[in-house]
Amino acid sequence: MLLVDDRPENLLALEAILSALDQTLVRASSGEEALKALLTDDFAVILLDVQMPGMDGFETAAHIKRRERTRDIPIIFLTAINHGPHHTFRGYAAGAVDYISKPFDPWVLRAKVSVFVELYMKNVQLHEQAALLRLQLEGSPSSDMVGRPTGLLAELSARLAAVEEEAEAITKKLDETSANATGSLTADHLEQRLRRLRQALDALEHAAPGDVPALPWQG
Repeated sequence: MLLVDDRPENLLALEAILSALDQTLVRASSGEEALKALLTDDFAVILLDVQMPGMDGFETAAHIKRRERTRDIPIIFLTAINHGPHHTFRGYAAGAVDYISKPFDPWVLRAKVSVFVELYMKNVQLHEQAALLRLQLEGSPSSDMVGRPTGLLAELSARLAAVEEEAEAITKKLDETSANATGSLTADHLEQRLRRLRQALDALEHAAPGDVPALPWQG
């Protein structure tokens, strides 16, 4: 996950709080540094300080949301100031999934962050399973579909069922911890990918011998 704050002591505090999640923690001391890190690395969630010299948190978030590569990464704003509902609304308008005022409860922050880490890991797992299915299809010409390995399809289906169950639990947890509807978009994205992969598996399992079904990612 990416931690963005211009004060080293705040970054140290965040690292201490989040180290228990066993994730790689990357520091950025400015908005510019954060955007540079996002060019090459993938992150489960971004913790972004609002008040920073130069490019502040709102401007940094706007740049993140404009990039196709990074627009879906959840952003949690951290701020030491509170200017009322208008200031909070500005954070959500910039694309934040949550907006937390300092000083914050370490347990609450860790709980919120852990939900997005879980969602990220499930997305990675789902991507790997979709790639495995795609490789199987690409390696099975239509004339040989009658001999496709049903054992692998059954294994993929079982794995997908497990991810679907875990995704439902994560979505419920997200509803309990996220402060606004924006956080649900990340869960919705995962559920859409789950539905597409389930449709692909169902189409392949029920295809007649010699037929290659049109799959969701093919059109």
